[in-house]
Amino acid sequence: MQAPVSRALTWWFGLTVLGGLAFGLFADRRPFGDDVLAHPLSVFFIVVGAGLLALRAIAARPVPEIIPDRMLIFGCFAGLAAFLAGNFVGSHLLR
Repeated sequence: MQAPVSRALTWWFGLTVLGGLAFGLFADRRPFGDDVLAHPLSVFFIVVGAGLLALRAIAARPVPEIIPDRMLIFGCFAGLAAFLAGNFVGSHLLR
């Protein structure tokens, strides 16, 4: 694996996990409202999508050339798992 690709994967997994955890910690408070698109999980994936679009614009290359397709899916699932863990911690342990 090339160094820039492995660095991009490290950033990808790190940011999705940290973002999922952060959004999950505050999910029970519904800080964005009660609408479906304002649910913290929806907002998290909107932010992830915006980040991927920004990466595409900055790198001027298709995202799958930077982060392989399978790793994109694994990163999304890792972010979802971190969101659920953060939601559990935020709603059960931080009260």
